[in-house]
Amino acid sequence: MGEDSTILIKGGATALRIALLGNPNCGKTTVFNKYTGAKQHVGNYPGVTVDRKEGEVECGDCCVTLVDLPGTYSLTAFSQEEIVVRRELAGGNVQAAIDVAEASAIERNLILTVQLLEMGMPTVLCCNMMDEAEKGGISINTERLGRLLHTPVVPMTAKQGLGLTEALEKAVQLARTGNREPLRLDYGTDVNPVLSTVEDKIASAGLFQGRYHPHWVALKLIEADTDMEKEVMEADASLAAELKSLCGGVVKHIHDTLGLSTESFITDHRFGYIRSVLQDGVLVQDPTKNRLAMTDKIDAVLTHEICGPIIMLAVLFLMYEVTIDIGAYPQQWVEDGIGWLGTWIAGHMNDGYLKSLLIDGIISGVGGVVSFVPLIVIMFAMLSFLEDCGYMARMAYMMDRVFRMFGLHGASVMPYCVSGGIAGGCAIPGVMATRTLRSPKEKLATLLTLPYMTCGAKMPLFFMLTTAFFAAEASLVMFLIMIAGWVVALLVAAFLRSTVIKGESTPFVLELPPYRFPTFFSVFLHSMERAWDYLKKAGTVLIAISVVLWAMMTFPELPKDKAAPYERAAKSAQSRADAVKQMQDLLATVPEEQRAAVQKELDAALTDQTEAQNKLAEAALTYSMAGRIGKAIEPVFAPLGFDWRTDIALFAGVAAKEAVLATLGTVWSMGEIDVEDEDASKRLGERLREGWKLGGGKATALSLMLFVLMYSPCFVSLIVIKNEAGSWKWLIFSIIFNTSLAYAVAFVAYRVGRLMWG
Repeated sequence: MGEDSTILIKGGATALRIALLGNPNCGKTTVFNKYTGAKQHVGNYPGVTVDRKEGEVECGDCCVTLVDLPGTYSLTAFSQEEIVVRRELAGGNVQAAIDVAEASAIERNLILTVQLLEMGMPTVLCCNMMDEAEKGGISINTERLGRLLHTPVVPMTAKQGLGLTEALEKAVQLARTGNREPLRLDYGTDVNPVLSTVEDKIASAGLFQGRYHPHWVALKLIEADTDMEKEVMEADASLAAELKSLCGGVVKHIHDTLGLSTESFITDHRFGYIRSVLQDGVLVQDPTKNRLAMTDKIDAVLTHEICGPIIMLAVLFLMYEVTIDIGAYPQQWVEDGIGWLGTWIAGHMNDGYLKSLLIDGIISGVGGVVSFVPLIVIMFAMLSFLEDCGYMARMAYMMDRVFRMFGLHGASVMPYCVSGGIAGGCAIPGVMATRTLRSPKEKLATLLTLPYMTCGAKMPLFFMLTTAFFAAEASLVMFLIMIAGWVVALLVAAFLRSTVIKGESTPFVLELPPYRFPTFFSVFLHSMERAWDYLKKAGTVLIAISVVLWAMMTFPELPKDKAAPYERAAKSAQSRADAVKQMQDLLATVPEEQRAAVQKELDAALTDQTEAQNKLAEAALTYSMAGRIGKAIEPVFAPLGFDWRTDIALFAGVAAKEAVLATLGTVWSMGEIDVEDEDASKRLGERLREGWKLGGGKATALSLMLFVLMYSPCFVSLIVIKNEAGSWKWLIFSIIFNTSLAYAVAFVAYRVGRLMWG
C-alpha cells in the first residue's frame, strides 16, 4: 500500500481504521456485529448506493474504527461493491484489513486474500466457521497456511466469539508496523518481464504514491482493468499511452495463443498458487464426511424443477400473509396513536389554518409514513432470515432463467414480490430490496419497473371499481389486474435493457451456501436498519408533499358570497333536524308507525345537511388551486374517459396512491372516504356509475384501473428510487415514462371498452 498511511491519536490513545471484508455468506456480518454491537454508523458511499458501515471497538490502548466493506469475491472492478472495496482500501483510509474467509470453502475464499496481499495491504486472514468445517471433515493447519502466505492466519468461530480478540490484536499489530511488500506470484515468462517493466515505470513516475503499490497497478493494467486504466489516464495521459502499448502486447499474445483474456489467465495462476499452498500440508479432507450432505438433500426438494417453484410461491405468499396479519396489530396501534394525537390537538386549538395544517397536513402525513414502519420491520426481518439461512440464493437460482429473458436477474423476484407481485405489498421496501442485486444495470431495470406491481395502496381503489362496475366477474378482473402488472413490468424491463439501459448482461455469480440458522441479533439489527432508513429517506418527503397538497386543496378559499347558498342550505337542514329531534322526544309514547315517520323525516333532514356540506366542499375544491389544475388538464385526460374530478384524484395520487380513492370521495361530494369503510366505497361506486354513465362507466373504470396501476409512482417511492439509483434523472424518467405508458395503455383500454360496452 501507500507509504504515507497515518496513525491518528485520539483522546490520548492510538486511533486506527481497520477494514473488515470477505466473500458473501462468509459470516462477516456476524463478525462485525460481535465486534461493534450497537456502536455502528450506517450510511452510503459517495456516488453509489452500497451500504457504508462503521463501528467502534477498543483493543488495549487503541481505539479502532472497524470499516465493514461490502461482501465481494474479488477486487476486479466489476460491481459497485468491488469498486467500493478497492477505492476504500486504496484511499489511505485504512491501515490494515481483517479478511473473513469461510473455512469450509477456503480455496474459493483465498482468491480475495491473494489479491489483498498482492495489493500490499497488511492482512489478517480469519478462517471462520471452523466448527462447520470440522463437522464436514475439513481440517486446516492455520499456522502452516500463515507461514506459506507470509501473513497471520487465525481460526475463528464468530458465532461463539472464538478467535475475534486474537484477529483484532494481530490486525492492530500489522497496522502499527506499517507497510509491507506485496505478494509476488510467478505468472510465467509471457507476463513476468512486462509486469516488472510496467511496475518500474510506474514507480519511477511516482504514480499513485500513497495509494496503490506499483506492482498492483501493473497487474491491473495487464488484466485490462478499465477502472484502473481510467485512473492512470487521468493521472498521466502520456504515461498511460506508453503503459497501454506495453500491456497490449501481452494481452494480444495470450489471447492469440491461449484464447484467454489476461484476467482469466492471471486468475488461473492465482488458483494454481492457492491449490499448491493448500496441498502443502494445509488442507485435509476426510472422505467419509460430507458437509453438504444435508444441504443437498434439502435442495433436492426446494430447488426441484416442479416442487421448487411451488414451494417458493408458497413461501412468498406466507411472507405476505405474515407481514399483513401480524403487522396489522402494531400498524393499528400506530394509527390509533396518530389519531389520538390529532384528536387531542383538535380539542385544544381553535379552528383555523394552523389547526387544519397540523391535523390535515402534518399529522396525516406523519401517520401515513409511520404506520408502514411495522410492516417494514416484519418484511425485512423475514427477508434477512431468508437471505442468512441460504434460501434467498435458491429463489434467485430458480427464477434466473425466466427473468434473464427480460434482461433481469433471478434476484429481481424478491423486490417484485415485496412491491406487490403478490397483491398488497409496497413499492418502497421493494425498491430498497433491490440492494440484494449486485449488478447495477439489472438493479436499475428492476427498481424502475417494480412500481407496476399491485401495491396495497392501489388495492382499495381496484376493489371499489371492480365491485361497482364488474360485480359478476370481480375476482377475475382483480386477478387480471395483478397479472397485468407483472406482464407490463417484464416487458418494460426488456425494453429498457435494450434501449436506455442497454448493455451486455453481467454474469449472474451465484453461490448456494449451506443452510444455516441465522442469529436473532443479526436479523433484528438488519430490520431495524431498514426501518430507520425508511423513516429517514421517506418520512420527511411525504410530510412535505402532504402539506403542499393540503395547501393546494385549501387555497384560494371560496368567496363568502359563493359559499353562502350552501351554508344556508346546511343551516336550514340542521334546523329541520333539530326540530324533528324535538318532535321525536315528544312522541316517545305514540304508536311505532308515527315514530317511524318522524325518523324518516329526521334521516331526510340529515341527508340534506350532508348533501349541502358536501356541495360546499365540492365548490370550495373547485375554486382551489387543485380544482383549477383539474379543470385545466381535463382536456388532456378526456380521451381516457376522465373528468376534472378524476384528474384531481390522480394528482393527489402522486403524493400517495391511497389518496386516489379518498380524493375521489371528496370531489364527488361524498366527503372523505375511509378505505376500510365498505359502505362508503359502495356509495362512491354508485355515484361513479351515475356520473360516468354518459362516458361509458365500465370503459372509464377499466381505463382508470390501468392508469393507476402504471402511472407515476408515489413521491415516497420516487425519492427512494432516486436514492437507490443515485441520480435525479431516473426520478424524472420514472415520472415521465410511466405516465406516458399509462396514458397510452389507458387510451387503448378506454377505446376498446367503449366498443365492447358502449
